Amino acid sequence: MIPFLDIQKINVRYQKEFLKHFEQVLSKGNYILGDYVSQFESEFATYCGTTYCLGTGNGLDALTLILKGFIELGELKLGDKVIVPANTFIATILSVIHAGLEPVLVDPDESTFNLSEKGVKAALHNDIKAIIVVHLYGQVSEMNEISELAKTHNLLLIEDAAQAHGAQDGLGSTSGNVGHAAAFSFYPAKNLGALGDAGAITTNNSELYGAVGKLRNYGSSKKYQNDSIGFNSRLDELQAGFLSEKLKYLDTDNSKRRQIALRYNNEIKNPKVRLPIVTHLESHVFYAYVVRVEDRENFRDYLLENGIETLVHYPIPPHRQNALKRFKHLNLPITDAIHKSVVSLPISPVLKDADVSKIIETVNAY
Repeated sequence: MIPFLDIQKINVRYQKEFLKHFEQVLSKGNYILGDYVSQFESEFATYCGTTYCLGTGNGLDALTLILKGFIELGELKLGDKVIVPANTFIATILSVIHAGLEPVLVDPDESTFNLSEKGVKAALHNDIKAIIVVHLYGQVSEMNEISELAKTHNLLLIEDAAQAHGAQDGLGSTSGNVGHAAAFSFYPAKNLGALGDAGAITTNNSELYGAVGKLRNYGSSKKYQNDSIGFNSRLDELQAGFLSEKLKYLDTDNSKRRQIALRYNNEIKNPKVRLPIVTHLESHVFYAYVVRVEDRENFRDYLLENGIETLVHYPIPPHRQNALKRFKHLNLPITDAIHKSVVSLPISPVLKDADVSKIIETVNAY
């Protein structure tokens, strides 16, 4: 069986380093906001090309804290509206709601699955105060065009880069450094994954850095002195060290993902299977390689019968979820069509060439 993603095989490569780090953390006895967190924050900020990085408990918290931070700074106020892509993972939308803001769901571009300048422009009105772009599946959104819109209309531009560690825009800027702030998830299945929940915020805004630094730690900058209504969302020492070790190899792993994606692009020749539109192969990090098939379940069953696991990112769009039923009236035809037809093929830095060949042959035989 070719698994969709073998996380154990990905992480066992670092077993020696992980065990050494565990022993160091255990011997130091400092488990919260210590040296290893500071080290990773510095390394990841440098990697993204930003001035600041703040570790958080997870990616949802990272997005929520960015929005809460801008509220603390007076750049957003409760009830302000925020544009989000309608086809994102639900966490993007939940962050807006948790922050006391109102999400405005916008259909994506049908070819890239990301927000487009056209879609954002059509949704703009006076109540919109921010845009959250999602670099879905590891491909950076049309940031140049959307950035210009944000500047023209004085809007905050926030990146949900949870699937885009190391991805770049068309001009060479790394995700995490193409908006006012960015949120990352280090969920274990991500390109840069922890061994548990973890997240981070990157920004060049010193005021936001200060505000979020307090908010993630009970609203406190000094022990037992609380300046704001805060949260408890901190990257812990153990996960920070694991991430520092894996960060060294992120570009190499992303390159392997691109190689597999290139083979899929060039060698899958089945008219029943629509391949993803890739605007810049060299800057895409392929968190997921997503094709579209009309009879999705039949296609997935066929691959499974032939020993190949697949996944669906994501079977139910946010506006069709019970949790967000107040949005069910929205007319979002592209989002609905995407969620009915997408299938993710296996792709990872530990996938063997022979397995890639079998996947291609099986897809072509469908």
